[in-house]
Amino acid sequence: MRPTVAAVQTLPVSLLVHPDLVVHSAKGSHARSEFLLVRVITSDDVVGYGEVSATPLWSGEDGHSAEHFIRTILAPALVGQPLAPVGGLEKLMDRLLAGNPFTKAGVSTALWDAYARTLGVPLAEALGGPYRDRVPIKLSLSGDGPALDAVFHAARNIGFRAFKVKVGLGVAGDVARVKRARSLAGPDAFLCADANGGWTRGEAARAVRELAGLGLGFIEQPVAPDDLEGLRALRGNGLPVVADEAVFGMADLVRLVRAEAADCVSLYVGKSGGPGRAVAMGQLAAAFGVETLIGSNGEFGIGAAAQLHVACALPSLSQAFPSDIIGAHYYTEDVLDQPLDSDGTEVRLSDAPGLGVMPRGDLVERFR
Repeated sequence: MRPTVAAVQTLPVSLLVHPDLVVHSAKGSHARSEFLLVRVITSDDVVGYGEVSATPLWSGEDGHSAEHFIRTILAPALVGQPLAPVGGLEKLMDRLLAGNPFTKAGVSTALWDAYARTLGVPLAEALGGPYRDRVPIKLSLSGDGPALDAVFHAARNIGFRAFKVKVGLGVAGDVARVKRARSLAGPDAFLCADANGGWTRGEAARAVRELAGLGLGFIEQPVAPDDLEGLRALRGNGLPVVADEAVFGMADLVRLVRAEAADCVSLYVGKSGGPGRAVAMGQLAAAFGVETLIGSNGEFGIGAAAQLHVACALPSLSQAFPSDIIGAHYYTEDVLDQPLDSDGTEVRLSDAPGLGVMPRGDLVERFR
């Protein structure tokens, strides 16, 4: 008899960002993340975990809204349903709840984790991979003058050697910040810039001209998310263009591909609505020659593990652009009993089933 979903449980978790690594961007900043962990238990007593890594400024969701919707709408509908196919359960969630991709992604991740554990294989294998067992990573830098220096040195001490500078806060200051970061990182380090949609078209064009010659790997979301023409206009100006806020789900990706508006897409488990959908989006992008990387919303350890498995299941993850799987380093504490295998330059996949990680024992006892 096929296993069914026996229970869907939640646990609010609040963690402080490492004070030296707090990111300040055109989308704002936060020094603490109020997320929600999700646990799915099957009729065979297999347990899967997920994470709702949502912040209101980014998605209009947070741990409180996610817990409400999971408890009152999603969990009652999922309990008793066959675990497989997980895609069928994702469609059921879509019928019951509009939007809220990060909330659905937390539940979807737990379902996929339980499914892969039922099969006894890593999640990356259940998703069609793995195509690799390690992923290069980078960390965001923000602030000005001595503040930027402090973030950089903290990141270097952790082990990071690739960096993304937060811009979109005014072209003159942005250019000065990137130049200072390049001076700190050295001429050979990977360095890119992320405007979080903070520039107008004119500001973006001027910034790209002034940043030329600094050896940047790419510019991420230089203009507003809905300005696909503005994105397209910047392509071919010497810097690859990465779309981030412009692409949440598959429909956004289709519009971006048709508009030929980016060289690369930053995929999130949360924006996509779950691991399977993130992989499907990566496959579609690859079919049209658009590269992908894994972006971050400051995921905890469970979310970071999901990022890693998606990255390893993508057939054409960018080989030139590091991803943002930073959960092992970003917070003052970890939700995992054993951290992800990461040294700041890359994060490595294990061969354990499912996500290959477990929450700390004290957190497991608190699920309800």
